[in-house]
Amino acid sequence: MTDGIELNFPATPEEKADIPPELTEALAVNPVYAGKSIFDYIIEVESEDEVKNIRPDFTKLMKVHTRGVIVTARSNEYDFISRFFAPAIGILEDPVTGSSHCCLGPYWKKRLGKDEFIAYQASKREGTLKVQVCGDRVLISGKAVTVMEGVLLNT
Repeated sequence: MTDGIELNFPATPEEKADIPPELTEALAVNPVYAGKSIFDYIIEVESEDEVKNIRPDFTKLMKVHTRGVIVTARSNEYDFISRFFAPAIGILEDPVTGSSHCCLGPYWKKRLGKDEFIAYQASKREGTLKVQVCGDRVLISGKAVTVMEGVLLNT
């Protein structure tokens, strides 16, 4: 990606995990895979349409003991698609989530056998990111818009 910004984060790989019943009920999906990173559950579903069409029950989702829930699938246009829900910390759906891609990068590296991806987060605001897994780090880049500039003074 050009004309953007690149951030360098620690990878947060997942491990296979059982899904709490309230999570399955809240998402109303049939997972292909379920795992958990140190922060979030990651749920892979069959198709990108499933990811786009999820309408979580946020009341039930708030009861799941986790920071957030990543829902992902392979994509026809991108390497993978995702959405991120975190109502327990006051964010129903995050528009474009760097921290979820710190888990998604290593996850899709294992699944697809490569370490560079074009990812799409299918929130209402949506976003496309380049994700590169470099050992225990994940480089995430995308277009950025300057919303504020400032100068720090040393007094």
